[in-house]
Amino acid sequence: MGDNLGHLKSMPSESVQLIYIDPPFNTGREQVRTNRTSKVSESGRVGFQGKRYEQIVSKVLSYDDEFADYWAFLEPRLVESWRLLSDTGTLYLHLDYRESHYAKVLLDALFGRECFLNEIIWAYDYGARSKSRWPAKHDNILVYIKNPKTYYFNSKEVDREPYMAPGLVTKEKAELGKLPTDVWWHTIVSPTGKEKTGYPTQKPEGILRRIIMASSKPGDTVLDFFGGSGTTAAVAAKLDRRFITIDQSQDSITVITDRLKKNGVEFELVSRSTK
Repeated sequence: MGDNLGHLKSMPSESVQLIYIDPPFNTGREQVRTNRTSKVSESGRVGFQGKRYEQIVSKVLSYDDEFADYWAFLEPRLVESWRLLSDTGTLYLHLDYRESHYAKVLLDALFGRECFLNEIIWAYDYGARSKSRWPAKHDNILVYIKNPKTYYFNSKEVDREPYMAPGLVTKEKAELGKLPTDVWWHTIVSPTGKEKTGYPTQKPEGILRRIIMASSKPGDTVLDFFGGSGTTAAVAAKLDRRFITIDQSQDSITVITDRLKKNGVEFELVSRSTK
């Protein structure tokens, strides 16, 4: 428990195979032009391989100070993510449509554009429906790798999906199912389902299971430093991965510890002062 940046800085480099984070979406930002220049754009902190993106990054940040403040919070944590990932490692950054396009440009600067692997669209069908526009029913998950020559990805281990037109393939293929694409149709956590913890931003185990199976092996370490409801930790434990999950909210820590205990998972709780 504690501020995640302090925890991240205390961890050894290249010690993590997979990082999944679901940070606050910054949904209250106002998209307006201002005359102020972002402190982030003045810092000169461009990234590891992304110097050619410096001008683009500066324009993005100076365009919208609300986003600059958001990135000032998120950027140093993603810098630590790059450091912590092993040479075969992968980062999954879970956002929504409000921030994903900005984050894509800025992650290109931090990781290098050649390290962009995928943008996954998680589509779901639940909740209120707007009648004044197309209802927003998806999240975006940006996937970046540490090294495009050595990263680990095992599509054979992930769950398969039914063909939308099974009559167009052989019976054997229809029974086996197809490998997922970059569009994932998966329901949200059911309000009455057994997964439900009561935590407001809880993500379904099926999404994390697919990510962890594809980008890590048994025994690898999985990190989630916006722990929330503890889905990453719970799924990693079920799949024989080691896990580190961090959150500064006592409500989150209570939900996570109760969830892990219920699943019979052994873990160590560490607290770090935020002062």
